[in-house]
Amino acid sequence: MIIQLEPSITEAQKKKVYDQVKSYKYKGTFVKTQAGEYLVGIGKSKFDVRKIGHLEGIRDIHIVSDDYKLVSRKWKVNQTVVDLGDGVKIGGGHFALMAGPCSIEGEENILKTIDHLKENNIKIMRGGVYKPRSSPYSFRGLGIEGLKVWYRLAKKAGIKIISEVMQVSQIETMLEYVDIFQIGARNTQNFNLLDELGKVDKPVMIKRGISGTIDELLYSAEYIFSAGNEKILLCERGIRTYERAARNTFDINAIPILKEKTHLPVIADPSHGVGIRDHVEAVALASVVAGADGVIYEVHDKPEEAFSDGQQTLSFNESSTLVRKTRMLLETKSVY
Repeated sequence: MIIQLEPSITEAQKKKVYDQVKSYKYKGTFVKTQAGEYLVGIGKSKFDVRKIGHLEGIRDIHIVSDDYKLVSRKWKVNQTVVDLGDGVKIGGGHFALMAGPCSIEGEENILKTIDHLKENNIKIMRGGVYKPRSSPYSFRGLGIEGLKVWYRLAKKAGIKIISEVMQVSQIETMLEYVDIFQIGARNTQNFNLLDELGKVDKPVMIKRGISGTIDELLYSAEYIFSAGNEKILLCERGIRTYERAARNTFDINAIPILKEKTHLPVIADPSHGVGIRDHVEAVALASVVAGADGVIYEVHDKPEEAFSDGQQTLSFNESSTLVRKTRMLLETKSVY
């Protein structure tokens, strides 16, 4: 059960609502976010919600059977729109492209990528400054100083930034310099990190765990929402299966299923989803048809010289082709 509270509710009214919920053997938890305040009730007994609905300070009551309640579509029919400012929005009919190198490599790399994004009217640049790598000997990012350089150049060009945060201690130092925090597949169930990101007023994109289920991704989003942050994006980036022909198995099923289960925007990551440059375009376009609210992919002026993930990174020419086909496909979909 989710009880939406009025903004004007008093502490005395809140206590009365809480006590009433508790009387029905429900555990009540207050959740305050950027957009509103809620009382989430967990319990099994059935009762007439009208016995609560008449109380002062209540805006609405929703019965939600899912364990992940706040991110469920069962109480919020309209899709969440994540607003990055300057007219850049994601979800609710606003499709977003995000592109950039796997790792930020330096000023020249940043400037070339920004020029490419501007040429293709892409408003969000992806890139890592802290990189979780399977091998400790691989390039692991430029850190906060690299992020500061990137932020300065991107802001001048009117480009938004999405970058991965790996641990709680990095949140404060990164906060000023990113527009979207990314949670990588290895940290999807790092609950301390999720809790802390729930306390910031910045969007968070959660990637599905390497072997994670759809429900587990939604539970992770619930952690962030319940800690106070409603600005959440979900990302399907492929999962580990028995198949070895590709880096991962991109779960195209996940996109329409997530759109049915949650009001949060769903982003597709075809670069990690297939891990093979020649197939990134096909997987990206398939995700658009499946209903994704955006696509995030890797691009580099010379993929074969990229510091990381060159095998799945598009060249600028390949990226421009993907952008053109994506927009044509979106226009075709709008006709139907």
